[in-house]
Amino acid sequence: MKADMGTGPTPPLDLSTQFTMNELRRENSMLRNQLANLLEHAHQNQQIMSRHQDFDLRLISTSSFRELVENIFSTLAKMSELDIVTLGLLDRQKGLQKIVLDLNITPEEFPALFFVQNELDLRIHGEQLRKPVLGVFNQADHGNMFASSEKKPASVAIVPLIRQNKLLGYLNLGSFQASRFNATMATDFIEHMASIIAICLENVINNERLTHMGLTDPLTNVSNRRYVEQRMLEEIGRARRQQYSIVCMYLDIDFFKQINDRYGHQGGDDVLIEVSNRIKAELRLSDTMGRFGGEEFVALLVDASAEDGMMVAERIRKSIAERPFQFHQMGSCQATISIGVSTLSESLNYGKIDNVARELLQDADQALFRAKNQGRNRVCEST
Repeated sequence: MKADMGTGPTPPLDLSTQFTMNELRRENSMLRNQLANLLEHAHQNQQIMSRHQDFDLRLISTSSFRELVENIFSTLAKMSELDIVTLGLLDRQKGLQKIVLDLNITPEEFPALFFVQNELDLRIHGEQLRKPVLGVFNQADHGNMFASSEKKPASVAIVPLIRQNKLLGYLNLGSFQASRFNATMATDFIEHMASIIAICLENVINNERLTHMGLTDPLTNVSNRRYVEQRMLEEIGRARRQQYSIVCMYLDIDFFKQINDRYGHQGGDDVLIEVSNRIKAELRLSDTMGRFGGEEFVALLVDASAEDGMMVAERIRKSIAERPFQFHQMGSCQATISIGVSTLSESLNYGKIDNVARELLQDADQALFRAKNQGRNRVCEST
């Protein structure tokens, strides 16, 4: 009977073979761990890339300055786990700041947004940046960029926003971790983000400027009738939701035709410009004022009582009556203004907003009519 060749005991492996197999197992386990780490890292990178792509698309789709700035300060900070984000914009002629004020964007809404007129204020070591600069926070170099933050960052990335070789401003990123930003880090990703933000900034600023031109009186550079009427509807709706009163003032320069006849249209234009400046000087940033046509102006005081309205109107009247108006070429003249004041209280703010706005304006106009009939250069309140 032949022996069964397949049922005998397996001969033991020699020690060298066992050692080699154990090494292979360890190496195989290490490779599996490395592969798992690489896959996890790739997955994390994919998630980061996806978030940034979503952020890029969100920026590109923004159509207003406020929405863009909100995304930069909130979405970018959250997505990139940044402790501080500030934005400094170059505004040589203060035109952008004027638009921002007309958009009713106050410094309190975006304290990390600031403007500079001179690009020297945006230089590091006396030089204008063309590339991002990363490193440890230094008060002398970076203090102006993070002036709005009580707690200063440990490390920063100062990112110039450049469009068509023109500096728009700096995007300033801060972290409380000293190791977050350092000079040896690659900046390709940050530069890509900066280019997207610069394009979007230029786009929304141009759009806001076009809108501003359509809603601004070209002579006095204050808002026009269309803008005031639009804001009146918005403010009435907001006052209704937040339960506060609004004051409407209707203002008209006295005997303006005589000023035009005596001093010419240039003299009349000079008076209109200065009157608008003096009115605006007595109002808050949250208030709205515009030229309604000819020598008429309308102002809206938000969250103000009837007493507040009468007090402000009287200040405006005095500011115009008590100081002569200097002409652009030569000479000067005196001018006065009559003002009608109406108030929309919380208890009367109901019904269709269009009708409420029309009645508020009509009440102020009727009060102005009484001021004219009572001798001009006076303030009258609606009854």
